[in-house]
Amino acid sequence: MKQELEAAVAAVCKELFDTDVRIDLSRPDEQFGDYATNAALQLAKEVGKNPREIADQVAGKLRANLGDKLRDVTIAGPGFINLTLSDGALVQAVGAKPAKSLAGQKIVTEYSDPNPFKVLHAGHIYTSIVGDAISNLLESAGGEVHRVNFGGDVGLHVGKTMWAMLVELGGENPEKLHDVSESERSEWMAKCYVRGTAAYEDDEAAKAKIVELNKRVYQLVTDGDHESPFAQIYWTCRQWSYDYFDQFYARIGTKFEKYYPESETAPIGLATVKEQLAKGVYQESDGAVVFDGEKYGLHTRVFINSHGLPTYEAKDVGLIMAKWRDYHFDKSVVITGNDIVEYMKVVLKSIEQFESELAKRSVHMTHGNVKLAGGVKMSSRKGNILRAVDVLEAAAAANQEASGRSDEQAELGAVKYAFLKQRIGADIIYDPKESVSLEGNSGPYLQYAHARARSILAKAQAGNATLENFEAGERSLLRKISEYAEIVDRATNELMPHHICTYLYELAQVFNRFYEHNRVIGDERQDVRLQLVTRYADVLKDGLTLLGIAAPSKM
Repeated sequence: MKQELEAAVAAVCKELFDTDVRIDLSRPDEQFGDYATNAALQLAKEVGKNPREIADQVAGKLRANLGDKLRDVTIAGPGFINLTLSDGALVQAVGAKPAKSLAGQKIVTEYSDPNPFKVLHAGHIYTSIVGDAISNLLESAGGEVHRVNFGGDVGLHVGKTMWAMLVELGGENPEKLHDVSESERSEWMAKCYVRGTAAYEDDEAAKAKIVELNKRVYQLVTDGDHESPFAQIYWTCRQWSYDYFDQFYARIGTKFEKYYPESETAPIGLATVKEQLAKGVYQESDGAVVFDGEKYGLHTRVFINSHGLPTYEAKDVGLIMAKWRDYHFDKSVVITGNDIVEYMKVVLKSIEQFESELAKRSVHMTHGNVKLAGGVKMSSRKGNILRAVDVLEAAAAANQEASGRSDEQAELGAVKYAFLKQRIGADIIYDPKESVSLEGNSGPYLQYAHARARSILAKAQAGNATLENFEAGERSLLRKISEYAEIVDRATNELMPHHICTYLYELAQVFNRFYEHNRVIGDERQDVRLQLVTRYADVLKDGLTLLGIAAPSKM
């Protein structure tokens, strides 16, 4: 309906003033109508007329041309034109579906990105939840979405962890890994990483050994060594990490199509950087290979270090080349913390010099740190981190305290909604008590709103009454429902799921006002109102599903 009206307003402006105007209808407060346009103000300077006079002419034409679609056309202020839909047009708008604007496009979404040999922290659960919601939006718009994950199974952090594990195991003794119980594996590796990091910073002899182990890890991957005792420890613990990741992702309802380990992307990146070094994209500097970002207003970064090993930058070059090899994507969306904003600018700028189309098709989204209310920034290096599981446990504890019971569906919904309702970009302060509340803007509140609507519908079956001649409360609810497709389109275009959260909360509030003043069961307009409740519940369920949140019929 919105697009149809925009086209109609543009056509009227063209007819009256022989001028093309881009019309983008907005949603005014309900008292002013269903849509509004500032077309008259846009035209005023070009046409040389008073905007109010232009608005009068446009409004007159719209009344004549769209009498079946518009119940009223009014003018406000200096020349804003407000449009109120007829009942039939409003019902048509309620039935509108989000646009399939991405049909036929291949889209790779990369998010979460934990490193094997380290624990999942709160940032990983945040990006997993946000990445899932964005992927759902892209799929709802018709995109063929491939969800992938990237992590460092090689690199200095692995060298640090391997050093500490060898100390714990009394040397290269893979058989002693059996002493680590399955439930302790992830925590054991996390503690080894912390211990190895401290040794690297405080003990020169240990640092030298860690550097050597780092090279050995690269070498065993290159050689395909799975048999040596050192290699057995490495591959076993790497698999422990992936098993741990999979278990956690299953718990929060996330699943990835593919893991890209750095050991796979590093050789691709190394070869690509060396190839482009010969073509002048990268330069040698003190035995290393760098990209001179300063001439592009960025900074210079090392892509191959003086030991001949690829850095994170080269691995990311290899990653984008690998994703292109596997998917030939139309768009690649990468979601990370905002601490690598400048880093990614340099990586993409370097790729732009030899694969400009890949750089253009890549979108880098960033977010801030996740903290519990009153918390501090986490650091897996120091061991004082907020783990991903800590977030879930905080929600469970808050729900137990508030309701006296455990409800994993509500607790997970609470965490997801608390993250998703905030615009992506800034730091995220997670308040467990607020997140599980059945009052206010929370996931459980919306889950309960859906269950309540389904409970009403379970009491009677809607008839086939024609949807027309709406009373005020009925029309307000329908008007809000009619916004849904537009909100989904906006959230998809901007890659911002918080728009859906805001809308669903507002929708639930509108329904509460409707239900408070309009009896449904037993009213002479029962059949009409049950149809409205059905449409309301369906929109709630669809919106929550896009957010990755369950919509229970009972709570």
